[in-house]
Amino acid sequence: MSNTLPATMQAVEISAPGGPEVLKPVTRPLPVPKPHEVLIKVAAAGINGPDIMQRKGLYPAPAGASDLPGLEVSGTVVALGANAKRWKAGDRVLALTNGGAYAEYVAADAEHCLGVPQGLDIVDAAGLPETYFTVWSNVFIGAGLKAGETFLVHGGAGGIGTTCIQLGKAFGAKVIATDSPEARCNICRDLGADRVVDYRAEDFVEVVRSEGGANVILDIVGGPNIEKNFKAASHDARIIQLAFGAGSKVDINLMPVMLKRLVYTGSTLRTRPDAFKARIARELESQVWPLIAAGKIRVVTHSTLPLADAAKAHALMESSQHTGKILLKVS
Repeated sequence: MSNTLPATMQAVEISAPGGPEVLKPVTRPLPVPKPHEVLIKVAAAGINGPDIMQRKGLYPAPAGASDLPGLEVSGTVVALGANAKRWKAGDRVLALTNGGAYAEYVAADAEHCLGVPQGLDIVDAAGLPETYFTVWSNVFIGAGLKAGETFLVHGGAGGIGTTCIQLGKAFGAKVIATDSPEARCNICRDLGADRVVDYRAEDFVEVVRSEGGANVILDIVGGPNIEKNFKAASHDARIIQLAFGAGSKVDINLMPVMLKRLVYTGSTLRTRPDAFKARIARELESQVWPLIAAGKIRVVTHSTLPLADAAKAHALMESSQHTGKILLKVS
């Protein structure tokens, strides 16, 4: 690495499993990029549900990855491994990482980096990788959402939801979103959802059935939603479970899975093969990044906090009072 780089950096570590208060500022040695990696000077890092799980001790970092939390960053390339040919020093990139993003510098696989979309602020760009990789891989590669299909999105005003609504509409689907209260429902409407259900005031099953059923359903709630999703699904529907905000242990009738030929699947991104993540990066770059650059897809940032305030960012994330992404800015 260049002699002009510092030997140490500021970072935030998980001092012990627990609540947001266990996130502590620390000084760490600078990461050394492996042959296939680039070293990024971090502009900002995104906060995600897996970070919360890791902080609680429920989602350990994979072997060989940094123990620091953080799965997505934006910033500037400052050093390259011997085989990292795609980028050069000075390139503005965003990256999916296996950890280590809550820091001033992070090493990332060169193939898991993308250029910052034209016209997008580099800090806001930090909120793209984890969400867009997740939605693209599950909804478009996995579930194969097609133009003309009905796409039911739960939690439409959140980070995953705002991405699902916009990508669904951009690629020709009819989008039904659920959320509450009305202010969050209005965000879903503003982003283009064809029908928005305030789940506290309406039964989404009845609404979706009246619209002909959903071909693809993305759920982050779990709990009672699991059986309701089976009821709201059309025949041959694909249901994607990405989180369990209301619990993962339920007593359900699986008969609709058989009678409707449903596909019910879950997914985590961190443990997917590197080559698969590289495929997602290139597909996003070619098919989605031009839509962002053209202003057809909005990047929704809720708030930006200093890196040292990671505990406050986690508390905000867990309050579910945010819409869009929460970011940590590195000065």
